Amino acid sequence: MANLNKVLLMGNLTKDPELRYTPKGTAVGDLSMAVNRRVSDGNGNWSDETTFVDITVWGNTAENAQKYLSKGRGVFVEGRLQLDTWEDKTSGQKRSKLKIVAEVLQFLPDGKGGGARASGGGGGGSSSNASPTPSGPPQGGSAADPADFDDEEDDIPF
Repeated sequence: MANLNKVLLMGNLTKDPELRYTPKGTAVGDLSMAVNRRVSDGNGNWSDETTFVDITVWGNTAENAQKYLSKGRGVFVEGRLQLDTWEDKTSGQKRSKLKIVAEVLQFLPDGKGGGARASGGGGGGSSSNASPTPSGPPQGGSAADPADFDDEEDDIPF
């Protein structure tokens, strides 16, 4: 049977990124994000349902997140779920936490035209590069003049 472990989330950071390093010198970043969802109670009243998610980023992505992101900043995350398990030192009980390991982290514009994309680093030693995201209109060419299509024939059979 095939398996798929893929997560796509967009939300806002609930605190400044925290950066640490492994004993081998690999950067590890811990992010906390809030994702909101509008829900209706069926009577026309709407409310926000907020889900808080912990995210881990690696390598240059972690360093760039710590350098450029702060609480409240919007981010897009593409990654995978990972279950961490450990034994509580004080109570001795087994504990677990589901988190996201980011493979792509995109910084969303902050209203000042800033933004960058950093990707990679799902497993401990990978690094990534951040590159600026254009702050103007979407790229990809200009709209064609409608007169350019007047003399074309449709070959579409429906």
